[in-house]
Amino acid sequence: MTTPGSSGSMATGSIEGRIAEELGVRERQVKAAVELLDGGSTVPFIARYRKEATEMLDDAQLRTIEERLRYLRELEERRTAILESVREQGKLTDELEAQIRGAETKARLEDIYLPYKPKRRTKAQIAREAGLEPLAEGLLGDPTVEPLAAAAAFVDADKGVADPQAALDGARAILTERFSEDADLIGELRERMWVRGRLAAKVKDGKEEAGAKFADYFDFAEPFTELPSHRILAMLRGEKEDVLDLVLEPEEPTDGPSSYEGIVGHRFQIAERGRPADKWLTDTVRWAWRTRILVHLGIDLRLRLRTAAEDEAVNVFAANLRDLLLAAPAGTRATLGLDPGFRTGVKVAVIDATGKVVATDVIYPHVPANKWDEAIAKLARLAKEHAVELVAIGNGTASRETDKLAGELITKHPELKLTKVMVSEAGASVYSASAFASQELPDMDVSLRGAVSIARRLQDPLAELVKIDPKSIGVGQYQHDLSEVKLSRSLDAVVEDCVNGVGVDVNTASAPLLARVSGITSGLAENIVAHRDANGPFTSRSELKKVARLGPKAYEQCAGFLRIRGGSDPLDASSVHPEAYPVVRRMVKTSGQEVAALIGNTGVLRSLRPQEFVDETFGLPTVTDILKELEKPGRDPRPAFKTATFKEGVEKISDLSSGMVLEGVVTNVAAFGAFVDIGVHQDGLVHVSAMSKTFVKDPRDVVKPGDIVKVKVLDVDIPRKRISLTLRLDDEAAPQGQQSGGGERRQQRAGGRPPQQRQGRGGGGGGAGGGSRQAPPPANSAMADALRRAGLLDPKKGKR
Repeated sequence: MTTPGSSGSMATGSIEGRIAEELGVRERQVKAAVELLDGGSTVPFIARYRKEATEMLDDAQLRTIEERLRYLRELEERRTAILESVREQGKLTDELEAQIRGAETKARLEDIYLPYKPKRRTKAQIAREAGLEPLAEGLLGDPTVEPLAAAAAFVDADKGVADPQAALDGARAILTERFSEDADLIGELRERMWVRGRLAAKVKDGKEEAGAKFADYFDFAEPFTELPSHRILAMLRGEKEDVLDLVLEPEEPTDGPSSYEGIVGHRFQIAERGRPADKWLTDTVRWAWRTRILVHLGIDLRLRLRTAAEDEAVNVFAANLRDLLLAAPAGTRATLGLDPGFRTGVKVAVIDATGKVVATDVIYPHVPANKWDEAIAKLARLAKEHAVELVAIGNGTASRETDKLAGELITKHPELKLTKVMVSEAGASVYSASAFASQELPDMDVSLRGAVSIARRLQDPLAELVKIDPKSIGVGQYQHDLSEVKLSRSLDAVVEDCVNGVGVDVNTASAPLLARVSGITSGLAENIVAHRDANGPFTSRSELKKVARLGPKAYEQCAGFLRIRGGSDPLDASSVHPEAYPVVRRMVKTSGQEVAALIGNTGVLRSLRPQEFVDETFGLPTVTDILKELEKPGRDPRPAFKTATFKEGVEKISDLSSGMVLEGVVTNVAAFGAFVDIGVHQDGLVHVSAMSKTFVKDPRDVVKPGDIVKVKVLDVDIPRKRISLTLRLDDEAAPQGQQSGGGERRQQRAGGRPPQQRQGRGGGGGGAGGGSRQAPPPANSAMADALRRAGLLDPKKGKR
């Protein structure tokens, strides 16, 4: 979850020093990275080409530095504003300034500022103006004084104090404000509540039927520190949809006074010892706790829960997106794309090895038209005419039926040597209707563009998916409940890292792909494409300098990530940066080989001593990288392409039976498990507890989207369209006809540990995990598709 806030230790040193301490690296490394970032360098560029400057900081460390730098600079801006505000009020003492300067988190800083924060006229302020502060101070300082008797001396109708009770009410307001604005006390109580408290949910009266998808939370409670991201987000959504009432309980309910009241009392030396003012003071503590402090802490911890859940959900989304973008490309092979449908037909697009559309059509093999033989004949003709090697089938409505059609095509025409592959449609409809698709395929019907996208994403997932807003690809959980800024920033960073990690062919890349390259803006990407269209392919990296508005800084940032194949300089097809070409020339001179002969010549390259080529500009890390790159120039870090084979005769959920072992493709990974497409329209769920014989903290440690896995069917619940799977093939499946139960029972059967310290129906889990009854729908996302196919959402009718 989140790191508990500081209780006020002095911040020491610079921002760079603090980040260095957190990362366990040297301050000079962080300073170098910060200087490069401030100078306009991107993380991929710094990680790849400035290793000497940062002393080998990797991209993950650099991303952390970037995030922490943003946070700490915002903290410093807020610190400066607070100091100025308190100074203007004439209340800035040396001690207070030291506290403000020592605050290490935003939460601690706001706690200190709370008493000085301009606010509406409060009851405590009114009481002070009525002269009641001495009464409050007197009772707090000397509990032997009888409250009513002391209050009588402060009665003043002109000041609005009508009687002794009114005076005591004013004194209580003053003390309540003091107790609730004590920064150290609030910090201590906040951390205590975080460690001891829990989030409880109850269904609102009459909302049981309408809110059935939140049934796991109708009577539920779990400690803050044990709540996983998906459960927090599910409950918050249930509250937003007016189905659930959420309460942040500071501790297990008890009949006696709260332990928190005792801490407040101890802080101000208040205790029941039989003295005249003791009861009034302890009642004041109780009043302060229940009406001010608990409310304040509830807001703080609700924000902490949401922030922690968002952070985890964003991380899941980012990790899944990375895996999807870096999925194995089928490569430059002519591909036939099929976008399945029933009534509207199956949209067909053929693209050549370069991704160019060479043919389109619509076939109607399924109900109601049932033109099966005609469809096979058309596909065979297209495949033969355009030397098609691959058939890409979208995994939406009618996908299994279309997969069967492709299978029969392959069987009837073995001479075509076709391979069929099921491809995720996630985001295809978004692309089809986008402005870029209109520009890229201007004369093509929107429905056919989806088939083109499906075919192209098989050839090169990265190049095609970058045309879509990452959020629309939707391989996350509860993405529509997340901070737009936080999600976009994280996903954009993932896309940037993936694109630059793979490299981009500048002569074939689309503008959206070029725009993700280090140093290239959308405008520059359009200019590169325009220059390419007007002047023909680039023959060298140096020609990029002729592109309008592509200046020296942009060239420095992008050149190493752009590839020019078959150009005038063989090095332009590698990841060696042009600034390092002189190093290669020296290697050529030493080896006595030409550049073209040196590239790929492992024997000669390994005979060179890297230390001999180190100079004032290029250190050993860069020289070593150059030698590795020359061995395998332009190597693609993505895995080799392979396909899953769905079992013949298993086409719908009713074809499944417990104990069946199948091959499938992981479509999505969430915090609670993984969804696997086994070819029956509903994705099965492998709960995290059924992934390994050992404890699995993060499902992504076991599988990731795109992985081909063997799974065993544990349970099949046809009415609710749920399939429970396991990666442990020796697990015992449920007896035939026995439907799966709640999440706890399924976890126990899979060898997992049932949720602890949880109350409520179904044994917890909730959201989309833990074997929950039903998950709140994350609309318009691949996760929604996965949940729906897994039977955790009601199936939608019709096509995209």
